[in-house]
Amino acid sequence: MKKFVKEFRDFIAKGNVIDMAVAVVIGGAFGKIVSSLVADIIMPIVGLICGGHDVSALKWVIKPAVLNEAGEILKPELAMTYGVFIQAIIDFILIALCIFIFLKILLAAKTKFSKKEEEEVVEEEPKETAEEILADIRELLKKD
Repeated sequence: MKKFVKEFRDFIAKGNVIDMAVAVVIGGAFGKIVSSLVADIIMPIVGLICGGHDVSALKWVIKPAVLNEAGEILKPELAMTYGVFIQAIIDFILIALCIFIFLKILLAAKTKFSKKEEEEVVEEEPKETAEEILADIRELLKKD
């Protein structure tokens, strides 16, 4: 059991796990921001284009609600709320688009950085040839 706990502690202490945890938390917050953007800004515009309807309220009523004489609901309606589904699809597309753009920028920066490193490595020339180094070693040995 002690070995398991030690291995688990070592696993948690690795930087990759901590980075991943931070990414999950930030990703969750980013998802909420995009969901709000879609629900509060984009969907009202889509609704206006579609004739002034609230798209998230679109539904297909399979079985209407059962009401009593006073208008109280005895059994709620059974409906497919496809408007909420459309909103979730738009959320997904926007999040996927943002991640795609971010990764594209990250990959371009990484490629540019690695090309700079390769150029720096190629530009560095050895200061001495092997013959010069061997000559220096011979001189040092002669002194001793």
